Amino acid sequence: MTQDVLTRPPGEPPPPPARSGLLPRVLPPGLYAGRAHTLVERSLLVNRRTWMAVVSGFFEPLFFLLALGQGLGALVGEVTGPDGQPLTYAEFVAPALLAASAMNGAIYDATYNIFFKFRYAKLYDAVLATPLGPVDVALGEISWALIRGGMYSGGFLVVMLGMGLVGSWWAVLALPAALLVAFAFAAVGMAATTWLRSWQDFEFVQLALVPMFLFSTTFYPLTVYPRPVQVAVEVFPLYHAIELMRGLATGVVHWGMLGHAAYFLVLAALGAVVASRRLGRLLLR
Repeated sequence: MTQDVLTRPPGEPPPPPARSGLLPRVLPPGLYAGRAHTLVERSLLVNRRTWMAVVSGFFEPLFFLLALGQGLGALVGEVTGPDGQPLTYAEFVAPALLAASAMNGAIYDATYNIFFKFRYAKLYDAVLATPLGPVDVALGEISWALIRGGMYSGGFLVVMLGMGLVGSWWAVLALPAALLVAFAFAAVGMAATTWLRSWQDFEFVQLALVPMFLFSTTFYPLTVYPRPVQVAVEVFPLYHAIELMRGLATGVVHWGMLGHAAYFLVLAALGAVVASRRLGRLLLR
């Protein structure tokens, strides 16, 4: 410090502090300041008085589980599990609804809330007037959506444990897997939101989510479809999430599950990159 003060000419401002970490060293200072956590802190402060609205999304899959898994399950009986062994219908449906909890918690926060902040509240215009950049905005908001999806998943996993719907110790990995699923859906949801122009465009979001929720083996096995439809279903992100959760919950773990995890790693990386670039293009023009 003394050497810098002695060698710097009078009146010249001090040099900016060195940035630590990989991203701050690789990305230009205008795009990333390494302070994405401040967006998460803001979301926590804003939502502390509206916690009921935040946690309300947890109840939708819970009601599905009670109505279909327990109610309809008494009529359906047993279904074929991942390894060909019979499962009760509740044991079959519960891991799928756990995956849906991660998806819903992340995607709704990364679409509706971010669209309002971006198009109406003009929050990100104010944020970019600070040292933060568009990459900070993308990572901060995706992280908050990840936290919300993790809250839904953790709560639903506790319900599954309480109802005796977890059949293996491998289920301890279901929460980290749900966080990965939530991160991927949040990143893709935020990237998609940058192309939405009005609230009417959210019909396209529902057009993607509802069929994916209904047909991604959530309520019945993949084998009920003809082969061409099976191929289409296997493309859905939620299908890979359900396969991952169902395998962990039932203890049917195999190397193919690494492929499902890799699918979400690639999806999360692509979504984060696209969201950052789109925000930079729209907010810095």
